[in-house]
Amino acid sequence: MSDAPSPHLAAYEVVIRPNRSWLSIDWRALFEFRDLLVLLVRREFVSKYRQTILGPAWFVLQPLLTTLVFTIMFNRVAQISTDGVPPTLFYLCGLLGWNYFSQNFTVASTTFTTNSALFSKVYFPRLIVPLSIILSNLTAFALQLITFFAFYAGFELMGRGGNIHLSWTAALLPVLVLETAAISLGASLWMAALTAKYRDLTHLIPFLIQLWMFASFVIVPLSTVPAKWQWVAQLNPMATVVEMFRFSLLGVGTLTPASITTSALITLLVLFSGVFIFQRTERTFIDTV
Repeated sequence: MSDAPSPHLAAYEVVIRPNRSWLSIDWRALFEFRDLLVLLVRREFVSKYRQTILGPAWFVLQPLLTTLVFTIMFNRVAQISTDGVPPTLFYLCGLLGWNYFSQNFTVASTTFTTNSALFSKVYFPRLIVPLSIILSNLTAFALQLITFFAFYAGFELMGRGGNIHLSWTAALLPVLVLETAAISLGASLWMAALTAKYRDLTHLIPFLIQLWMFASFVIVPLSTVPAKWQWVAQLNPMATVVEMFRFSLLGVGTLTPASITTSALITLLVLFSGVFIFQRTERTFIDTV
């Protein structure tokens, strides 16, 4: 009796191999679980306004109240310059990119600890969870962008807009949003990997976000920094992103080709290294969470 494999069986041979690469993304698996991604995006959005009085209106009220406080404390009291731009528009514009980043980072940074029970029972690409957070927060960003343009139009109609104007780079706004999403995804993947092993780091996240906001020049323009030290501030990619939002939507901002290039390169470094450490951690996190 021949030991040769049947040609019919060979046609259906399945070889299962582990994914040994820490940086490769299984795009096919992400596509196959696209329905789960949509479900998680919907869950993230609904959970934010379920059993609330004002619902999604909170997405608009939060930047408006923050802008009011910034205007009183930093412009009226501290007399900090806003580059000749009405303070309301200056702060609203700066908060556009920053709020999107901070919301992504704050929630996605606890991906492993928050979803440990789910991850231990069901298989799906773990990267779907932080991706769902990034996508769900686009709704809040869109509402805040509409709010900004409403105030922008109001200032223009009242003749109080000063020297503000939309730059041609406003057409590149989707690219800015994409870069903000990439920075927040990469940084949150790093933090998620760290909090999976060191649970007490979750207490650091709110404090880190506060410090990062000041370092991103949301409250003061980058022009207040001496020219010889601006390159140091621009090592923070979010500082350049905030300036690019203001340059695109208000026509003011301290930008150079070098700062934009540096921001893009650091963003890519943070993103790819974040994916690397996240995929390395997801293999063993059940033993540490």
